[in-house]
Amino acid sequence: MNKIKLLMVVLASMLLTIGCESESTYEGGSSGGGNISGNFGNQVSRDFIGQIVDVNNNPIQSVNVKIGSTTAQTDSNGVFIIKSAAVYERFAYITAQKAGYVDGSRTMVPTNGNNNVKIMMLPLQPVQVIASGAASEVTLASGTKVVFDGAFQDANGAAYSGTVSVSMYHLLPSDANLSSLMPGTLFAQDESGNAKALETLGMLNVELRGSAGQKLQIASGHTAQMVMKIDNSQLASAPATIPLWHFDNAKGYWIQEGSATKQGNTYVGNVSHFSWWNCDAQFPVISMCVSLEDANGNPLSSIQVGIIRSGNLYPVMGTTNTNGQVCGLVPANESLTMVIYDNCGGIISSTPIGPFSGNTTLPTVVVNNPGVMPTQIQGNLVNCSNAAVTNGYVILNYGNQPQYAMITNGVFSFNTLVCGTSTVNFSLEGSDYDNLQTTGNITYTFTSPVTNIGNIVACNAVTEFISYQVDNDPTVYILTNLGASYTPNGLNIHGNGVNTGIYIWGNTNVPGTYTTTNFSVEGVPGNYISSQISNTVSFNLSNFGAVGQYIDLTFNGTYPDNMNPAVTHTITGVAHVIRDN
Repeated sequence: MNKIKLLMVVLASMLLTIGCESESTYEGGSSGGGNISGNFGNQVSRDFIGQIVDVNNNPIQSVNVKIGSTTAQTDSNGVFIIKSAAVYERFAYITAQKAGYVDGSRTMVPTNGNNNVKIMMLPLQPVQVIASGAASEVTLASGTKVVFDGAFQDANGAAYSGTVSVSMYHLLPSDANLSSLMPGTLFAQDESGNAKALETLGMLNVELRGSAGQKLQIASGHTAQMVMKIDNSQLASAPATIPLWHFDNAKGYWIQEGSATKQGNTYVGNVSHFSWWNCDAQFPVISMCVSLEDANGNPLSSIQVGIIRSGNLYPVMGTTNTNGQVCGLVPANESLTMVIYDNCGGIISSTPIGPFSGNTTLPTVVVNNPGVMPTQIQGNLVNCSNAAVTNGYVILNYGNQPQYAMITNGVFSFNTLVCGTSTVNFSLEGSDYDNLQTTGNITYTFTSPVTNIGNIVACNAVTEFISYQVDNDPTVYILTNLGASYTPNGLNIHGNGVNTGIYIWGNTNVPGTYTTTNFSVEGVPGNYISSQISNTVSFNLSNFGAVGQYIDLTFNGTYPDNMNPAVTHTITGVAHVIRDN
């Protein structure tokens, strides 16, 4: 069974169709000078947000990220933000570097708005130490190996003598993290200078280091033999000869160079230098876009979409951007299956599509499945001075992967799907880049159709707070004299500030969604909010910690003014308070 993986290039509406203005099958076109960069379009300014992680999906801090001439470093969440980067209309190249890791990268077609990027970096771990001046073999457990003749040189071209540490990594086409681990994307320039889309039969990264840690290469005029095991699922369909491609770290795409021959269950070829090498067949594809939205017309971001070729078992995955759109290259003239997943990996829908002979935009898909609950999360991020954060982000932790929202004048929002229809918790953490402050993780409960968070404070010095906003009045922050307790008489959360105070009572400590039958609020303008007045205020107790841990409660809705019942007030509030007893 042919399980060749064709990587669908996706992040941030990655429509990688260089020079494909016509509606023909994408098989590359001459760039008119042997260099496909002439098809990248004009230089433009774009914004990016992304995360750098290790092979276990843990964030990596202090990674140097570069887009064009603009650089940034990742924070403790592995997140970076680069605004107004100089890129091309149809090509942006993002690089990631940190000592102890193999350089990572991603190429994409940047869109207006916020472009989302994820790069997974491999550890730089030697698998064997060899000596110069003598032939040697370095073999992985899979049987993939490299045969060296013993001739090496340093970055300046000077002959090197001594020990050589060899790091090797064989990336299989069936790897679920293929699109995050591989450099760039499966976009290439052939020997004639034409743009090509590729399908991979495996990639190999080889890094050579001298005794002082310096980078080494195969000596000029010499070659090494590369023997790459073919995945068992591809063995029957693998061609007798296949082109070889190396990744150009300066240009950001693959370059055809030589070929490999099938020998048994391996491909064998000679290479004159090392970085990433790729065994790939050229493949006719078309560009395809699809947008997802909920029943209310809200775009659904960070939703996984898979494309499965006929005869394959495994999908190639893409993720919708902030506009709910995912674009990429898919096989031309083939019947395909499009699978949409919820944030927990469950299948929402599976739909036959194609075949397509030209570039295609599918009709918008409305996700209206009783097994998932669409919700919009909205709120505001403020700093220690209670002013709107203008340079930062909020991370949403829920399901299989975190989601990120850049801040616009303090405002953030997510449109997402909740797995199932029962009460589900999630957490948010906001970061203020200008003042290097964070909110810490705060737990909330999803509500549908809107989860209104209110204001959260990015201020490390603030360990607990209560905030609320009535109508369009300024948000009230209570940061002092805070307390929370639970006794046989019920739950009590309170705080007192300058000329203000708030008291919240409840008759339960069980996380869930409640009304004023269970909770009441005193101290807000206009009235005492309780079951004694007509109101729509909803309370979400999302976390009830032990003594010394947090109690998290949000509340929002409408209530009448005590002095003028014809006037209705709107309130949104957050309590993030440490339990005292």
